[in-house]
Amino acid sequence: MPEPKIAARSPYKSELAAGTYAWCSCGHSAKQPFCDGSHKGTGFSPKMFEMKEKAFVALCMCKHSANGERCDGSHKSLPPA
Repeated sequence: MPEPKIAARSPYKSELAAGTYAWCSCGHSAKQPFCDGSHKGTGFSPKMFEMKEKAFVALCMCKHSANGERCDGSHKSLPPA
């Protein structure tokens, strides 16, 4: 599988309402960190996740988190751009 495109080297921090979301795993979406369908033909697919209640989150933008859509700090150990 190819490497994802790094959308940013810091997390997307925001309060999300309860609901279902599609997190972009390829890094090509113009609506980061959410999927806009740009993954077609890349070998990637969005990761669906559910927020059971409104909460503050830090979503991964480097696409290298071991926690899927949730930032785990992996962006801090990426090689320089």
